Amino acid sequence: MPESRRHMLTALFGAAGVLAVEPLLAGLQAPGSGGSPKAKVYPNGRDPNANMGIDDPSRPDPKAIARANQIEIRTDIAKLYDLVSELKEHMEKTDATATLSISVVKKAQQIEKLAKHIKDLARG
Repeated sequence: MPESRRHMLTALFGAAGVLAVEPLLAGLQAPGSGGSPKAKVYPNGRDPNANMGIDDPSRPDPKAIARANQIEIRTDIAKLYDLVSELKEHMEKTDATATLSISVVKKAQQIEKLAKHIKDLARG
């Protein structure tokens, strides 16, 4: 009786092993032997024959980006001018020998952050 159980378990584990390995073996088949079609790999990642004459919608228009940046730069410069004017007025009101208030330091940090943002937009 133990012999027949051993044969039955061996056959069961053998069948389970074949079923487990079958997906791995399917990936090793030759490309033309039935599996799913593979996409061709191109050097720059795009098919040169695809979309002939049609603009790629995933590619942004550089002129539109430049125009949007110019508009944003102009509004940011107006904000910067207002912040600097407020800081100047606040500094004229304070005593030169007194320590700077936290509001002055925060205003200067806002100005610095906005100026850096303008610089990054101008670089493109």
